[in-house]
Formats: sequence, structure tokens, C-alpha cells
Amino acid sequence: MNNISPQLQNQIAQFQQVQQQLQAIGTQKMQMNAQKKEMERTLEELAKAQGDVYKNVGSLLIKVDDKATVRDEIEEAMETVDVRIKSIERQEKSLREKFETLQESINKAMGQQQA
Repeated sequence: MNNISPQLQNQIAQFQQVQQQLQAIGTQKMQMNAQKKEMERTLEELAKAQGDVYKNVGSLLIKVDDKATVRDEIEEAMETVDVRIKSIERQEKSLREKFETLQESINKAMGQQQA
């Protein structure tokens, strides 16, 4: 086992790197999905809101005169988040394929070494 070829060592290093990237991208995806859910809840509450509406600007709450403008801003931000989620999902798919390929290659090489 100690006589692992440099090529196999490189594959193992790549495998670990891809594994870390998959974890990071999974975290990003969860954060983006949480952000999208928050925006959806905000839109629901905005639709129900009676009377004055305020929006958070930095550390201030500013009274909003036009709820439609705020709704449009939130919807636009949701579209941006959707695009980001789709991009993350494409990256995740690509990384998973690379992960599986490396895993198969490493397993095959390890099996040959043991034989």
C-alpha cells in the first residue's frame, strides 16, 4: 500500500479537491435556496400588507410609498438568485461527474495494486 504510484497519488489529491469543492458548492446552493425562500415569504407578506410598508436600507428602515416598486425589486432579485442556483446546479453536476470518474479510476487502480 505504501508503494502508491505518483499518478495514483495525484488522482487521490484531485479526488479530495473535488470532494471539497462539492461540499462548498452544496453550502452555496443551500444558502441561495434559503435566500430564495426568504424572498418568497417577503413577497407573500408584502401582498398581505395593509397600510404602511417599510424596507431595510443598510441599518435604516425607510417608508415605501409604492409597494409595487418594492415587489418588482424583490422579484428581480429572485430572478438573479434563480440564475445563480441554476449555475450552481450545473457546477455541481459537473463536479459530481468528475468525482465519480475519479472514484472509479482510484478504485480500479487500488484493486490492481492489491492483486
